[in-house]
Amino acid sequence: MNELDRARRTIDEVDRQMAALFKQRMAAVGQVAAYKEAHGLPVLDAGREAQVIEKNLALLNDEALAPYYTDYIKYQMSLSRQYQARVLGRDRVAYQGVEGAFSHIVLKKLFPRAKAVACPAWSGVFEEVESGRAAFGVLPFENSHAGDVAAVLDLCYAHKNICVTAVYDLPVRQNLLGLPGAKLSDIRLVYSHPQAIAQSDRFLKSLSLPAQSCANTALAAKQVAESGDVSMAAIASAETAALYGLTVLAADINSDGDNTTRFIVIGTALPPRGDRFSLLFTVEHKVGMLARVIQAIGAAGYNMESIKSRPKPGVPFEYYFYVELVGSTDTDATRALLDELSGVCDTLRLLGVYTRSAGEERE
Repeated sequence: MNELDRARRTIDEVDRQMAALFKQRMAAVGQVAAYKEAHGLPVLDAGREAQVIEKNLALLNDEALAPYYTDYIKYQMSLSRQYQARVLGRDRVAYQGVEGAFSHIVLKKLFPRAKAVACPAWSGVFEEVESGRAAFGVLPFENSHAGDVAAVLDLCYAHKNICVTAVYDLPVRQNLLGLPGAKLSDIRLVYSHPQAIAQSDRFLKSLSLPAQSCANTALAAKQVAESGDVSMAAIASAETAALYGLTVLAADINSDGDNTTRFIVIGTALPPRGDRFSLLFTVEHKVGMLARVIQAIGAAGYNMESIKSRPKPGVPFEYYFYVELVGSTDTDATRALLDELSGVCDTLRLLGVYTRSAGEERE
């Protein structure tokens, strides 16, 4: 037996032991899930996970292996969260559209083993989560080129029991998709979601191509695939092209090369901590009231990364406001700020607590 064979035999023996230990560990994870359900605790406990990483790194005591072991522990905890979600029946996640839509792509990144629940409209995602039929929902919220998805913000305002539990930034590359054998010169009409059309406006104008709106990019691709018409094309992702058997006629047609869509994950319980939080509020329709809110936020030392206004439902020419602040809600300073704002605002709601990321799983 040479050195390679001996090393492989050692690995095989370690793997045999690890399989038994993995089974034992997941049995304990199931017990943790049962306890969390009985006590109304969330699956994700970011504080606990940080402690687990620190504790296990101390046991390793090997600086060269530390970054690899950190990744291993994170992946192990990710699997634990996914298994807990399955045990608790919280593995259904809703999105708007059909398979291949950008919301579906984000869902599979964040919840890789979840049962994806397709909804025909954004309102349906809220209803699935609010009713408890889905544990979470994934929705587009803002695009770096085309701006807000205002209808989703309005739904957040309307559904008082819904909160934002995570934010995920997805770099978006739009592509012109056609039937196999079609050429760019064949195309006479393009279908896609209005946001994707807006993001690709410069490309479409350069070819004088008219565009028609669809509910989402994947539905547009599906429509083109089923049409059999080489003069029709869709704007969608490369993943969608593969899914529906289409060809990429032109890649990366975004007007803005740095095209990112921000998605939110909605649920019914706020996470205990995060590095950002968002508020929805209304103020009396008088001079200086909004300024008082902004001044209070600034005086408390919080960076306000976003502020938006939207028409207040049923009240002509009055508005509600959305702000996103950098900081944790689990501090005395934040609690003091929220108390102060409660005295200034007519209504105040903590909409979201989250850590902005691109790639962390949330089950």
